[in-house]
Amino acid sequence: MNGRRENVNRDLVFIGGLVVIAAALIAYLVLRPDNDAPTAPAAGPSVTSLSDTEAAGAGAEGRRSPVERRQAGDPLALGAPDAPVALVVFSDYRCPFCAKFSRDIEPELVNRYVDAGRLRIEWRDFPIFGPQSMSAARAGRAAAEQGKFWEFNSAVYAAAPERSKADLSDEALINFARQAGVPDIDKFTAGMRGSAFDAAINSDLAQGTGIGVPSTPAFLINDVPMLGAQPIDDFVRAIDGALAGR
Repeated sequence: MNGRRENVNRDLVFIGGLVVIAAALIAYLVLRPDNDAPTAPAAGPSVTSLSDTEAAGAGAEGRRSPVERRQAGDPLALGAPDAPVALVVFSDYRCPFCAKFSRDIEPELVNRYVDAGRLRIEWRDFPIFGPQSMSAARAGRAAAEQGKFWEFNSAVYAAAPERSKADLSDEALINFARQAGVPDIDKFTAGMRGSAFDAAINSDLAQGTGIGVPSTPAFLINDVPMLGAQPIDDFVRAIDGALAGR
């Protein structure tokens, strides 16, 4: 009888040990860091969607300041600063759905609205998919410094995979700069590997986080949010509605 009780106690201890190990394994899998997972900026409120924080950055009258900057000569913008509609785009160079927007939607919007003076597109860096995303954001700024931002932007996204995140090594980014016609590759490389553009990139991150951008791509059309890679008809409908409301 005593031997049987000892066996039962030993089995219970063994099962309890398995439960503890299983719990620890589950906790590790849930909490372990993932270099490819989106990373939030160090500062700023924790938010889940644009609609959760419509009042973020609100002034004394309870209105949030417009997200668009409309700065003349901004190399990260397309279209006239005084265009009636502004489309602000929060993007990551490794994001496949950002690439889809760049390839399939953006050229049509440029042809239909930007060239006609009715739309301004403003880029915002939102590098959330690891160190390569930050390097690519710096590379974009380095290309912009030499007047080749949109050419570089298009070159990166044209080569992006359909579903997975792009592998944007330094060598790949330098090759994209050459494709884009960046004249001084040494200067570009120094900018890409340095920290001169970090403050501007982090400012974009803080702005996006402050209004509740959850991931990329995220868009604001005259401050009205649109999330994800939507079809062209949705953009046309939203832009036409904004134009009609002016």
